[in-house]
Amino acid sequence: MWGIIPAAGRGSRIQPLAFSKELLPVGSRMDGGTERPCAVSEYLVERMIRAGADKICFVISPGKTDIIEYYGSAYGPATIAYVVQPQATGLCDSIFRATPLLAPDEPVVIGLPDTVWFPEAALTDLPDDALSFLLFPVEKPELFDAVRLDEHGNVLEIQVKRPDASSNWIWGAFKMPGRILHELKALWLEREAQDEFIGTLVNEYIARGGRAIGVKAGRSYVDVGTFNGYRSAMTLLRRTGAHRMARRGRGLVRAPAAIPAGAAEERSRERL
Repeated sequence: MWGIIPAAGRGSRIQPLAFSKELLPVGSRMDGGTERPCAVSEYLVERMIRAGADKICFVISPGKTDIIEYYGSAYGPATIAYVVQPQATGLCDSIFRATPLLAPDEPVVIGLPDTVWFPEAALTDLPDDALSFLLFPVEKPELFDAVRLDEHGNVLEIQVKRPDASSNWIWGAFKMPGRILHELKALWLEREAQDEFIGTLVNEYIARGGRAIGVKAGRSYVDVGTFNGYRSAMTLLRRTGAHRMARRGRGLVRAPAAIPAGAAEERSRERL
């Protein structure tokens, strides 16, 4: 199974940083007997691997070579690949850059690298053979992409950052067979690549007879792309004791190299 991680964004909401926002230190991990910072994107990578992903593709911008330096060619049992998005022109464009790697019959899971969410195994609740969204309850759905379902769990509509969002369940990751991702790309191209957000594209996919389901398996979700989100993520990790679980679970995971420009962590703390 492939995991696709769109990581080409500029991260303007939490700048200035001296490194890519996907490497923002959030919580810690144990490297041998030494406690070290944990990059925020590691939480998503580990959740994808836990769900069965054995290949991870980071979609990066030309300037984000620090992500390559950090992850290298493998993370634990998963092989790491990189695809370049020349310009940050939206989530759809970023995700579809990885489609040449995907076989039609192979599942693919997609998530956002600047988020922290629980439970850690929630992706395992998504089926391999359907377009499915992992949903989380939030207090302010208007800040995210809210998902409206029917009584059977079918997606009726994805409300992209709408002030009048009618559902407090938002998507945090999604999964599908490779063939459906190829179908979505074909539809995106047919619409002259005008869809920036995956939600508007999926709405059109559903309107044309496609099917998507929502799975309410999420419990807590934090977007770390803002200063308030960063603080919330640190609070969430302390409350869940995730740093202790990371220490126990690190045996299967390669210890990445130190975060580039390590002094930037201290600079970020001073700004916060």
